[in-house]
Amino acid sequence: MAALEAAGSFVLDQLLKMLWLSDLTGALLGALGVDVGSRWGATAHFFVYDTLKITILLCALIFLVSWVESYFPPERSRKIMGRFKGLGGNVVGALLGTVTPFCSCSSIPIFIGFTRAGLPLGVTFSFLISSPMVDVGSLVLIMSIFGPGVALAYTAVGLLVAVAGGGIIERLHMEDQLADFVRGEVPADVDAPVLTRADRARYAAGEVASTLRKVGPYVLLGVGVGAIIHNWIPEGLVLATLGGDNPLAVPLATLVGAPVYADVFGTIPIAEALFGKGAGLGTVLAFMMSVTTLSIPSLTMLSRAVKPRLLWTFVAICLVGMMLSGFAFNALQPLVA
Repeated sequence: MAALEAAGSFVLDQLLKMLWLSDLTGALLGALGVDVGSRWGATAHFFVYDTLKITILLCALIFLVSWVESYFPPERSRKIMGRFKGLGGNVVGALLGTVTPFCSCSSIPIFIGFTRAGLPLGVTFSFLISSPMVDVGSLVLIMSIFGPGVALAYTAVGLLVAVAGGGIIERLHMEDQLADFVRGEVPADVDAPVLTRADRARYAAGEVASTLRKVGPYVLLGVGVGAIIHNWIPEGLVLATLGGDNPLAVPLATLVGAPVYADVFGTIPIAEALFGKGAGLGTVLAFMMSVTTLSIPSLTMLSRAVKPRLLWTFVAICLVGMMLSGFAFNALQPLVA
């Protein structure tokens, strides 16, 4: 048992949290004459360490997930999802979203393709909610900061929101709320190309490079905001606004996060800093869910594919699910954090 605990501690501290990188960053900054004990030095340490840690994890995770994704091109995913109906279809749609490392905007063309292929509307919305909110990358990154208990609970709750949201939309029978171009005939089966290991490696490497180009600026921005919060924002201000004593903390964080366009890689440093300043666990996780799933660019794209009633139903379901999740995590924080 002691050996297992030691192995688990090593994986969490050295591979996920990369404490060795934190020590190395501090040593290098110290060698350059930076006092990491000062406010400016601590800000520099937070920025450099978190940027390097997230970039390393991002590259490794995107390569791995993209390799797996190469076995599930859209036509194969459509076949898999088409075999399931009702609740089972919602579950499969949500689970498929976990292996697709898309931001909210990137998920919408896939959602349109699945809908045009004749898949049930609720199933495609379960995918649309799950894809940006819950994936392998978010699981590992959240684990690196908040620990495995919070990461697994966040993933489970995110999947629950996706399944429930898709199920509600399915039962509302809102197919008439789709734009005309989204209503399509079921396409003829197309055989997926056969890929060699070298093909899969090139595809995965290309996805890493593409993802870095797209999310790199958001990572830098998120880490920069996190560094400012961590070292310059008074703890009392964060506690008064987002602490557990404020009953409006969760709705406020959810509504503030909704218009922001970012993905989990740029959002986690901000959540880490807020949590370190005393914000409730559920509050920061609701903020993360909101930022990654709802944003003005993604909702603008979605408004081209669905009519207003379905669009606002989707938004309302997501916001309610996120807020309920936030309140639940705040209540259970002593057990999972």
